Amino acid sequence: MSQAAIQISSDPLVFTLAAARKVKQLIDEEKNYNLNLRVYITGGGCSGFQYGFTFDETINPDDTVITQTLDEEEEEEGGSGTSTATVRLLVDPLSLQYLEGAEIDYQESVAGAQFVIRNPNAKTTCGCGSSFAA
Repeated sequence: MSQAAIQISSDPLVFTLAAARKVKQLIDEEKNYNLNLRVYITGGGCSGFQYGFTFDETINPDDTVITQTLDEEEEEEGGSGTSTATVRLLVDPLSLQYLEGAEIDYQESVAGAQFVIRNPNAKTTCGCGSSFAA
């Protein structure tokens, strides 16, 4: 078996299909296909560190870029087809050290809809889900 046939993910984070689909939907609404989702860590919040999300057109040279490819149904005259879209998650090096092994997901529930981070590096988390202690 050749090396090319073996596909092992070495991504430091998991970017779920649900999160990628929501990012794609938001990008489509903005009609700016240069946007990428950036996840970052800042000091603050009730537990010491706080998660943040923003859209960013700029991919910095030291960013970790995690891609998710989505298959989309296209409606064409006389039939249908499938195309693919690539959605990117960006993480700066400082934030990556706190997010290594984390999962970036999107959930909808009766409490609302939001991006969710499941972080194995967080020793404690706040009830709000947007801050943690390392």
